[in-house]
Amino acid sequence: MALIFYTTSHCGLCEQAEAILVSTPLPAPIPVEAIDIAESAALVDTYGTRIPVLKRTDTGAELGWPFDAQQLQQFLS
Repeated sequence: MALIFYTTSHCGLCEQAEAILVSTPLPAPIPVEAIDIAESAALVDTYGTRIPVLKRTDTGAELGWPFDAQQLQQFLS
């Protein structure tokens, strides 16, 4: 499993989500690819009002903001 982290620059909520992602203890390391939605009109259309969003590459499931460490752990299990 890997994660895609949809974000953009100067996004306070994205910074909060990143802090949760970095500080949440996980059973194993999970690769995370950060994608700036500003680089694609299609991504802005899809995620512009929803970021930050984490997406699992194995299932396609998405976890949108707001979330906490417990919700993140549940999403990853």
